[in-house]
Amino acid sequence: MCGIIGAISNANIVPILLEGLSRLEYRGYDSAGLVVANHGLQRVRTTGRVAELSNLVATQKTQGFTGIAHTRWATHGKPSEHNAHPHFSGKETKIAVVHNGIIENHEAIRTKLQQHGFHFSSETDTEVIAHLIAFNLKQTTDLFKAVCLSLTELQGAYAIAVIEEENPERIIAARKGAPLLLGLGKEGHYVASDASALLQVTRDIIYLEEGDVAELNRHSYKIVNCLHHQFGEPVQRIVHESHLTNEAIGLGTYTHYMQKEIFEQPGAVANTLEMVLNAESISPNIFGSKAEKIFSATNNILIIACGTSYHAGLVARYWMETIAGLPCSVEIASEYRYRDAIAVPGTLVIGISQSGETADTLAALNYAKEVGHQYSLAICNVPESALIRQADLRFLTRAGPEIGVASTKAFTTQLASLLLLTVTLAKMRKKLTINDEKQMIAALRHLPIALQHALQVEPQVKDWAKRFAEKNHALFLGRGAHYPIAMEGALKLKEISYIHAEAYAAGELKHGPLALVDNDMPVVAIAPNDQLLGKLKSNLQEVHARGGRLYVFADADANIESSEHLYIIRLAEHTGILSPILHTIPLQLLAYHVALERGTDVDKPRNLAKAVTVE
Repeated sequence: MCGIIGAISNANIVPILLEGLSRLEYRGYDSAGLVVANHGLQRVRTTGRVAELSNLVATQKTQGFTGIAHTRWATHGKPSEHNAHPHFSGKETKIAVVHNGIIENHEAIRTKLQQHGFHFSSETDTEVIAHLIAFNLKQTTDLFKAVCLSLTELQGAYAIAVIEEENPERIIAARKGAPLLLGLGKEGHYVASDASALLQVTRDIIYLEEGDVAELNRHSYKIVNCLHHQFGEPVQRIVHESHLTNEAIGLGTYTHYMQKEIFEQPGAVANTLEMVLNAESISPNIFGSKAEKIFSATNNILIIACGTSYHAGLVARYWMETIAGLPCSVEIASEYRYRDAIAVPGTLVIGISQSGETADTLAALNYAKEVGHQYSLAICNVPESALIRQADLRFLTRAGPEIGVASTKAFTTQLASLLLLTVTLAKMRKKLTINDEKQMIAALRHLPIALQHALQVEPQVKDWAKRFAEKNHALFLGRGAHYPIAMEGALKLKEISYIHAEAYAAGELKHGPLALVDNDMPVVAIAPNDQLLGKLKSNLQEVHARGGRLYVFADADANIESSEHLYIIRLAEHTGILSPILHTIPLQLLAYHVALERGTDVDKPRNLAKAVTVE
């Protein structure tokens, strides 16, 4: 959600800013802008795409050696040029600010600043930051101190970058509750909200921590932490080498990132499970050096997550209780953090997030600690994310960069990670024999191949997509561990095709959803060959008898036959406990091809952002 890039260099940095914004487009935005220091501050803003901003910059011949740029996702104030970043303040000397996050007390600060004569030209909370820094700059006369002083008044989440007209030889950057990192290069230094924006200039990255404020010059930098002191204490942060590649964040031969990421899933799952694919047994140490001690004390599981990650947690609940014999509850992070939760002794709290910067999940994990939960585990795709740093234990999904807003490979790698965790806990609780463990490892070893086979249903899914594209509503059904997969399928369809879709446990049909069924309501069902297949077939008959059109994804050996208005696509094999992971693939393909038929923006669906770093 939103994107920041800033640069200070010996050469014109405008191409760097524009390329960085282009690489941040996947995060979602509705306006874009930049400002450079060149005999004053030159600002260009638009409600169009980054390509349009590039055209405006070329027309105005904008150039400079210091600058900051931003893609905005509207929170306060509608998408418009006057609400787009960067925002200005100051009369004698201007300052410019870009900001990710939400300032919760912006109204109180706005009132205070208006009383001191500041005029506001936007509806944004960000403009408050600009004026507040300008106000404090009159007190301290130094931009770095003015920023530190201003941050003590801000409540909420922020990642900011600031430049000053009078002293254009530096950029001030700060973060709290929203990701921000520094890039160290030979020709200059950089700041961004995502490492992908900086691959063009450097791989040497510093991830700022909560309360960090940094000053960047062309050939030097300093970092202080203002979390407990208004002018900060000097700190040293580790320089990491980014292993992202241009190929990993490029489209290659694919038309869309979502398409690419769907087909990357066999490799992504193989990478995630690499540590056990050639092993004879599973060690708890793959989750961290303290894992054996913590797992030994675990007798209850609490999973907190949002969106697609929440669905992964719901599948894990079935696994945890069935395989490991552990009670497991799953909470929507945005709900859990605001209710009076009760800590159960011996609970392992698991936070799941693709980005590791999901604001509600981070806050929920902090809240879980506050109410008394002692142990935490992060399952995440980003090594240096806040979630990874916040948890006692961690497991990286190793899905690689996921650019498409609708999550695909992040989901299946989360499921693979959660199954691996379940097997580990089951082994430690003596719920698995040695032979059971070997069979589980063999099944996990086969999973990437099984996913490759699942992708082969694409031609049949394309045919279904043509029928779906004409519809405005759809119903998804599943039972057991496949009910959350139905929920994920419905979410994917609504995210990128804008078809209203709902998911229900199939046994709930008679409790309300059956009233919706007619020949205009396609019903998608997941029909694995498991102990609930007979029950599911009865549920499908109820739909069929009322004129519903059934689209069933079944296992190869599932005893269910096609008939009039009952269409079946069979997966190549049945994989038992791994079945929810496999059945995810055709649902992703269905959403993708329906969206293509309807002509929607597959990778950047309307109103949605990739990383939800604010509430």
